[in-house]
Amino acid sequence: MADKKYSIFQINGGLGKHIAATAVGQAIKAAHPDRELIVVCAWPELWANLPFVHRAYIIGQTQYFYQEYILNADSLIFANEPYMNTDHIYKRTPLVQTWCKMYGIPYNGEKPVIKINPESWRLIKDFYKCEKPIMVLHTNGGFYTDEKPYRWARDMPLWVAEKIARKYCKDYEIVQVTRPTSPKIDVPGTSVLSHEVQNTELMGLLKLATKRVLIDSSMQHGAAALGLPSTVLWNATSPTVFGHEIHDNIQAKKKPDINLPGSYLFDYDFDGNVMEYPYDEGDEKDIFDMNEIYKSIDRQ
Repeated sequence: MADKKYSIFQINGGLGKHIAATAVGQAIKAAHPDRELIVVCAWPELWANLPFVHRAYIIGQTQYFYQEYILNADSLIFANEPYMNTDHIYKRTPLVQTWCKMYGIPYNGEKPVIKINPESWRLIKDFYKCEKPIMVLHTNGGFYTDEKPYRWARDMPLWVAEKIARKYCKDYEIVQVTRPTSPKIDVPGTSVLSHEVQNTELMGLLKLATKRVLIDSSMQHGAAALGLPSTVLWNATSPTVFGHEIHDNIQAKKKPDINLPGSYLFDYDFDGNVMEYPYDEGDEKDIFDMNEIYKSIDRQ
């Protein structure tokens, strides 16, 4: 047998999935402590300084990888897709638990983790200087290059975001995090972060904020990894599967039953099929209980 022993963990998908996967990486390392953990992913900077990770590579930039970690080594490969697992499709267990079960490794309560070093933290605090306490409203998630302005299945309705901004703008610096093409909050004093920033800056904003109102996207995973209780609004996706117990997870009111001709293994996908939008014009402005949202924000 080769002297070098590794666990190779590959993650596909978005930033939030990568943050959640840090819990799975810890579980892999705990299950195989004699093996160095090698991560192959889209955002290796999230992994590079974590103590349980030996090396982190970006997908597509893996020169000599086969010779180093496969041909002349004893490696276990963890590269299956949890989104295509039966437990995930039927919403039986949270994503991290489904991921671990799929790999046949114990889940011992591992949580996502983000590490921001002191120098990065100093730069982040200089980048986000504000006179008032910060409230983050993450209204629209997904890749910054995506031209679709509003994904109804996950994004925060603009009317909800503007009601929150109006209520709290006197006492807080409202920072809306969104995509370039997405609707912007029209409330005086609200600043908009719609250009792409480094992941450490985005996650550092969460740490600086006194209040956080988020959606099913990367920042709610990041807040959980940083131990920051937040208010998270859920439209069509499931907090049971993608959420974290540390947050107040507020689900939209029950959707009426409709036909789903475009759905395959899931009811509603992340993009939100426009033809399967489940609300009528009369009730779409009442899908969230604003008093419930305000109470959650005030508890933070």
